[in-house]
Amino acid sequence: MAVNLVNVENVSKVYGTRALLDGVSLGVSEGDRIGVVGRNGDGKTTMIRMLARLEEPDTGRVTHSGGLRLGVLTQHDSLDPGATVRHEVIGDMADHEWAGSAKIRDVLTGLFGGLDMPGFPQGLDTVIGPLSGGERRRIALAKLLIEEQDLIVLDEPTNHLDVEGIAWLAAHLRERRSALVCVTHDRWFLDQVCTRMWDVQKGDVYEYEGGYSDYVFARAERERIAATEETKRQNLVRKELAWLRRGAPARTSKPRFRVEAANELIADVPPPRDSSELMKFASSRLGKTVFDLEDITVQAGPKVLLKHVTWQLGPGDRIGLVGVNGAGKTSLLRALADAARSDGEQQPAAGQVRVGKTVKLAYLSQEVAELDPNWRVLEAVQRVRERVDLGKGREMTAGQLCETFGFGKEKQWTPVGDLSGGERRRLQLLRLLMDEPNVLFLDEPTNDLDIETLTQLEDVLDGWPGSMIVISHDRFFVERTTDRVFALLGDGALRMLPRGIDEYLERRRRMEEAATSSAPAVAAKPAAAVPEKSAADVRAAKKELQKIERQLDKVSEKETKLHAQIAENATDFAKVAELDAELRELTGQRDELELRWLELAEDA
Repeated sequence: MAVNLVNVENVSKVYGTRALLDGVSLGVSEGDRIGVVGRNGDGKTTMIRMLARLEEPDTGRVTHSGGLRLGVLTQHDSLDPGATVRHEVIGDMADHEWAGSAKIRDVLTGLFGGLDMPGFPQGLDTVIGPLSGGERRRIALAKLLIEEQDLIVLDEPTNHLDVEGIAWLAAHLRERRSALVCVTHDRWFLDQVCTRMWDVQKGDVYEYEGGYSDYVFARAERERIAATEETKRQNLVRKELAWLRRGAPARTSKPRFRVEAANELIADVPPPRDSSELMKFASSRLGKTVFDLEDITVQAGPKVLLKHVTWQLGPGDRIGLVGVNGAGKTSLLRALADAARSDGEQQPAAGQVRVGKTVKLAYLSQEVAELDPNWRVLEAVQRVRERVDLGKGREMTAGQLCETFGFGKEKQWTPVGDLSGGERRRLQLLRLLMDEPNVLFLDEPTNDLDIETLTQLEDVLDGWPGSMIVISHDRFFVERTTDRVFALLGDGALRMLPRGIDEYLERRRRMEEAATSSAPAVAAKPAAAVPEKSAADVRAAKKELQKIERQLDKVSEKETKLHAQIAENATDFAKVAELDAELRELTGQRDELELRWLELAEDA
């Protein structure tokens, strides 16, 4: 029987006149892996701080088992600014001692990219004081993971980690014996790591078995049973459930709830995104040309980030952009934005960017734009526009869109200066959408947003007709809002990844293995001469690549329609069998096209 590590008994906590937690009782046992979710400000961090005894409850008590070894990652580290990374992470261990530990090598490689800590000026001997908040946070996480604990409590551990770092951390935590309590907005991470969920809502904590996907199923079922009227049943969690049921099988990692109930719940939910309909509407708003890149080179100062890139962003394209830090993701967006603002007059270091005449770009950068702190939230939105057209006959007032983004009627009269960082991020997104752009560039849009706000943003973007590029380390958000993924792997090229982020991680692993396994003897051996491709061959390969990408888009649209038809005819087994045969045939076509695409990518 699992030993109980922490008991929380009838705990309450009040700030001012607001009760964050009201009579909450729960426990953590050996082997538990608990994810904590809830809206910003509802008490997630307060709860885990009390769990770790960093904060005392107003009433009730928190008890730890005798000799509990506890590791805590808070949002503010306690590192000594005058110490080196070596002193904080490894302590007094000799080089041969820590280098001989597989665990320490794994942590340093996973969080910093290598034992020599590339990116830090003096490697392990770098002084902590001048480092950025993100670098300090990774050091604090490494220090915690190298030690042995019975229970680890993590507050937003994926902040400042890239896609590879998050994947490594998930795998590492799955293999540890320690129990885990983790607050995070990263839904993919929750599904990979957690076996239980705590949902903090208005003073209460609701417990669910399973990861994030299971939590969505269970919460939707609970709300369906509790609903007394149809309007109560129409909520965003049902649309999220529809995505989980109709998406890739990996989305529902451990379904434990009745499939019949789930299907009944989403029976009247339309496909989350009608891609073909949105494509038609986007084409009517944008014409044929959005951004055409012809043999461009992008630089950041003297450093060349992208070279000889030929690419096209078409009407209705929804692109996810992933890549190693410093590979040029943000620089590429800035180059395109500069060309759009100057009507094509400002061009990159080499090559040409053609911008469609009807392009109206909205660019959400990582820096939150400063607004007059005396403006009210509603006023800040109304200064852009009073009403917004969301396409397909959908129109919203500034106040309605504010409510969609979590600004209730009272919150709409809050001064901008009193908003938190996450709320200001939401307001910035709101103002962008109110301006009715037809092209969106979103650079890390999920920073500081809670899960509920993320699903609301995704719901708005589902029906938004236009072209979009998203840069994000939030894998769930990228897969949810985009149709294709392109990658920058640090070699100056832009590559389409037919299998998305999974393929990106596989490519990165192969690159690292090739780098570590190359021996000097092999390197010294003269390489066989590779015939260089002619310019005409390269142009032909790029042209065929674009043709295949368009064909893949069409196959994807057909697959979406077939999935919808299968859902509509779920009780007609003959029809479902017929549609399933068509779906398998389409899958075969997709495999052939993707294989040909990979062959051509090498030539191009």
